[in-house]
Amino acid sequence: MEASDDTEEPPLPLALASFQVSEEFGFLLPDPLTELPAPYGPWMDMARELPQLITSHRLRPRVHQMPQLSTQHLRGREELHLAHLVLSFITMGYVWQEGEEGTVQVLPRNLAVPYWEVSQALGLPPILSHADFVLANWRRKDPNGPLEIENLDTIITLPGGESLRGFILVTLLVEKAAVPGIKAITRALGAVVQCDEETLHRALEELAGAIEAMSEALRRMHDYVDPEVFYSVIRIFLSGWKDNPAMAQGLVYEGVSPEPMAFSGGSAAQSTVLHAFDELLGICHREDSAAFLRRMREYMPPPHRAFVEEIRGAASLRQLVLSSGAARLRAAFNRCVCALADFRSYHITIVTKYIAAAAAKAKARRAEPSARAGPSAGKPPSALEAKGTGGSHIFSFLKSIRDTTREGMISA
Repeated sequence: MEASDDTEEPPLPLALASFQVSEEFGFLLPDPLTELPAPYGPWMDMARELPQLITSHRLRPRVHQMPQLSTQHLRGREELHLAHLVLSFITMGYVWQEGEEGTVQVLPRNLAVPYWEVSQALGLPPILSHADFVLANWRRKDPNGPLEIENLDTIITLPGGESLRGFILVTLLVEKAAVPGIKAITRALGAVVQCDEETLHRALEELAGAIEAMSEALRRMHDYVDPEVFYSVIRIFLSGWKDNPAMAQGLVYEGVSPEPMAFSGGSAAQSTVLHAFDELLGICHREDSAAFLRRMREYMPPPHRAFVEEIRGAASLRQLVLSSGAARLRAAFNRCVCALADFRSYHITIVTKYIAAAAAKAKARRAEPSARAGPSAGKPPSALEAKGTGGSHIFSFLKSIRDTTREGMISA
């Protein structure tokens, strides 16, 4: 099992390719594989049937009958990412099949051991994260067609039907909209080193345009995702076993460690994009929010984490804008900060609709005598009503990072 076959000379610092960042796709895995080698047929077969196996309560028995496969036949980053995606989805289905009242304490050895090995090879935690759920979980219907939602599909899915597909693919389109901004980061930092105000101005304008395009992409969530399906069916499968009352003890990965381990569920805070933009613009979040964001970096592919750290250690763009005194540089910088704050405000709007309002409706329904059991029947989870799936106190966290972003504006 190898993570990489690269033998080329290492590129220059902050060359995107050296951080596994694509000029065309940004942090998305470029054209992910959709098939694993033949020995891994049992994983792929199960992954393809996941929604039906979960809703019919047959996934756990199927996992118990699954052979324990060696990971030694996996070659290269793409195969490892697909294996991690498949094992992540199977694990979330296994843990949450019976809802939050029917969780398990042990992940069986035949799933836990290969999952751990693949996770170690990629430097990712053994839980479903943004890197699996979105970055590595997409394919074109027409291989030559555009990267647009009508021509996209997921590789692996869970209960939630079209709303789950929409949630993943709209998030993917937000990542894709960020690509010109990611490329602008490298140009901006080069311009800071060269004290090249003209190039820096252009890079800041490109960055602002990209962040504004990300907000436009995020608006499409309303068209493709039903709030009730998201809250009652999908959300539990993104939940982790850290800071979650439904699994306060964590999870034992059998054959890996006798002690339970705790990992956060999937979260938008695991997307590298906003971390990179924050570091470039010198946005300083308050300590509790900053600590949560730092923890979420552990859920990113290590090269993406390294990219953020590289930006953090680079010469300060903010200082150059301040010291230059150029009004148009300050205006372009502030447009970026304003666009970032607006994106975060809009994210709060989305979370209000899909979590807070949906939670209130679910609470009202929970008392109804007709409420059926299990997430497959749409029984909404209650353990994370006020929290994000990553475990943060969702509104105080989102408002805090939005407000500290606004504070990053440079006054005249």
